[in-house]
Order: sequence, then structure tokens, then C-alpha cells
Amino acid sequence: MADVYVEDGIIVAVNPNFRVGDDVTVIDATGKYVLPGGIDPHTHLDMDVGFTATVDDFFSGQAAALAGGTTMHIDFVIPLNGSLTAGFDDYEKKAKKSCMDYGFHMAITKWDETVSREMELMVKEKGINSFKFFMAYKGILMINDELLLKGFKKCKSLGAVAMVHAENGDAVYEGQQKMIELGITGPEGHALSRPAVLEGEATARAIRLADFVNTPLYVVHVMSIDAMEEIAKARKSGQRVIGEPIASGLALDESWLWHPDFDIAAKYVMSPPIRKRGHDKALQAALSTGVLQLVGTDHCAFNSTQKARGIDDFRKMPNGVNGIEERMHLVWDIMVESGQISVTDYVRITSTECAKIFNIYPRKGAILPGSDADIIILNPNSSFEMSAKSHHSRLDTNVYEGRRGKGKIEVTIVGGRVVWENNELKVTPGTGRYIQMPPYSYLFDGLDKKDAIYLNSLQAPVKRAKAST
Repeated sequence: MADVYVEDGIIVAVNPNFRVGDDVTVIDATGKYVLPGGIDPHTHLDMDVGFTATVDDFFSGQAAALAGGTTMHIDFVIPLNGSLTAGFDDYEKKAKKSCMDYGFHMAITKWDETVSREMELMVKEKGINSFKFFMAYKGILMINDELLLKGFKKCKSLGAVAMVHAENGDAVYEGQQKMIELGITGPEGHALSRPAVLEGEATARAIRLADFVNTPLYVVHVMSIDAMEEIAKARKSGQRVIGEPIASGLALDESWLWHPDFDIAAKYVMSPPIRKRGHDKALQAALSTGVLQLVGTDHCAFNSTQKARGIDDFRKMPNGVNGIEERMHLVWDIMVESGQISVTDYVRITSTECAKIFNIYPRKGAILPGSDADIIILNPNSSFEMSAKSHHSRLDTNVYEGRRGKGKIEVTIVGGRVVWENNELKVTPGTGRYIQMPPYSYLFDGLDKKDAIYLNSLQAPVKRAKAST
């Protein structure tokens, strides 16, 4: 039990029984949990997909996050015409309306020497320490194994985390063609065309390539037992692999994709797909035992009108579900309220581990003197209900519609400012800050020793006498 004293946006002290003057605002959290604000490692705000863009921008998406207890997120910058610099500049402009702190990952959608040089610029000058490679979306974002290896090597040299979207893009493309030929054009075709085995195969391949290079690997949106088991094997062997399940994978199953109402089914379309019942429980168990390390959302909000683009062909439908506002409540209800994890573990998988992986701990992810005053107050005895009618996203649907649970975030404090209290948001555009994330997080500790052991084990080159003539 302790009091937390905040001044000028920073936690100054954490001690029992503070005495403060009348000019200090006091929030009584008796009987409740005072925790670090959540950090969502995986979001897509104001993302342009060519024919449309996500409905949540950096203001509406962040406002929703704050109402749900998330006080920082890391968004994915998409290069413009392959240019990382142009992509960064574009997202920098988009983020000017931010109302909470944020960081950036950078997607890599092609490979050449210019991209290699720009990666170095991103790390050394722009505060980006992670790069995402797509093993899916053939002909659009997907890169092959040769380029994946080059990207992994560059990440290692820069101390940046290599991230992968792990699905076998060639096989997914064939699966899509097969579904269309069979006349399966609705949302269920999306799930059928990209089965869990293809996620498992790509995860295994990425893990082996990362091991070959000896660089850390972060697998985003782990949705299946198949992928999770590959991560478990790698981690058991000592490899540095991070697995990120997302809220929808922990809370939902694919049955919604077979719903007879297209609008309802379509809102659940995302990639990799939400899986059959049983995968959710397995992912929860893996999270509780440390096989998987942290929870994201892949918040990527397309409304029902945008989803209707794929009414006659699921391949034309923009992929994505909501979650930036719901994540903290869902994880508490599913994992803590059920007894699967402790409150300490809850803090780790929703905040602290993310801060450590991306090298911003203890500035973020902690309630310690000197940490940013990003704090939530959670009432374990209070209940929540999720609905498109009450959420703060601009989305007209919600994949968790009607879901109820225990453990409500009653207060959100960001940078020392109370922004969510009594079910009211008090946010101002332009108050969020870009948080630079330095390279060489703890994931890189000891990698040089492993490289040295490898070189010493080769027993090569062999010195041979020249053949006599």
C-alpha cells in the first residue's frame, strides 16, 4: 500500500502516507488498483490502404484508448512508394492531433540499398527501433525469404527488433483462388483461405531464419495454436522470440464469420483470421505460462460501409477489428478475474513488457520515481459492458458487442493529467508526444557471445596441404 505523488507530469515519489497541501489534487483509490497505464504495441491509426483509410485517426483512436486505460501505443508507419523517410514524414503529420504519447514501428515493403540506408536513418535519427516484415499479402506487401534474411541482418546490425506478420502468402493466395472457384465469396471464405497451418508454417520459417542470423524475432498477432507451439519450441531452446497475441484472438472464435448477416460477419474479418474455438483458450494458457509475452490489439477500424466493398468477394474487403479501447478490460476479465494470472502479471503483459522490449522502461510501464505519470485506477468490483453505442471509436460496429465483465478502469491519468473520470473524457488534440525508442533493448544482451560461440564451433576453415603435382 502506498501513495503516488505526481508533479509536472512525472511521478516524484511512491511512499505510504503522504501529507500534502490543500492545493494538491487528491484522488482516493481505496479498494482499487493503481497501475501503470497500458501500452498497446500494435495499432493502425489513420492507415491508408489505397482505396480507403481506417476511420480512427490519431485523435479518435487515442481518445478511445484513454477511455480504456491505454496511455501509449506504438503504430506502424507504412512507407510511401517504398520510401521509409516519406512514410515517416506522412505519419508525423497525421500524429499532430495526438492526445497521448505514441511511438512508431516501421514496415518494410521492399528491399534495396536505399531502404537499407533509410533503416539506419530511422534508428539513429528518428527513434524507431523495430521493423515489420510481411510474409503475406502477395503482390502488395509480401517479401520473399531472401529479402527477409537481408532485413533480419540489417536489424541485427542496428540493434532493432525484427517483427513479422507470419502467414505463407503464396499458399494464402492459392487458398483465396480455391475459395472463389468453389463459390465461397463471403467472410467465411477469408478464414477458410488462410488456415492456421499456414500461420504455423510461416512462424516456423521466420523463427529458423532469425536463428540463422542470430537476431531477436517478434511475431505479431499470434492467432493460432500452430504459431504458438512454434514459438514455445524456439523459446525452450533459448532463442529470443517474442509472441504477441491480440485481444480478439484471446476473446473470440471464428463462428462469427459464418453469421448469416453479412454486416455482422464482415466486422470480424482480419488477418490472420480469428480461429476456431479452442485456439483462444490455448493462447490464454500460453500467455499465463510465459510462452507468449504481451497483448496487443491490431486495432484497425473499418466501418460497415468500407467492409461492404467485399460483399461479393471477400478478397476486396479491408481487414481489421477494433480493440484499442477494449484491451485492458478484456485482459483483466479473461485472465485475472478467471484466476489465470496475477495482478502483477497483468501489468507485465499489458504495459511493462512492452516498455522493456522497445527500450522505454522505466520511463513507461512503471510506477516509480522518475517515470512518466501515466496511471490508471482499476476497480476490480465494478463491471463494464462493451458496445458500439457507447465506445469512443468512430467505428459503427464493435466485435465485442454486448460483452460484459468485471474490472473497470475508472480513472486514466496521462502525463499527470486526469483525462478519464466518471465516464467522461477530457482530451485535447496536440497534447500527445512522440516517444523515441532507442536501439539495443534487453533482447540483444548476450547475442555477441552466441556469435562468438558459433564461430569457435565451426572448426573451419580447414588448413590443408597443397596437393602435389
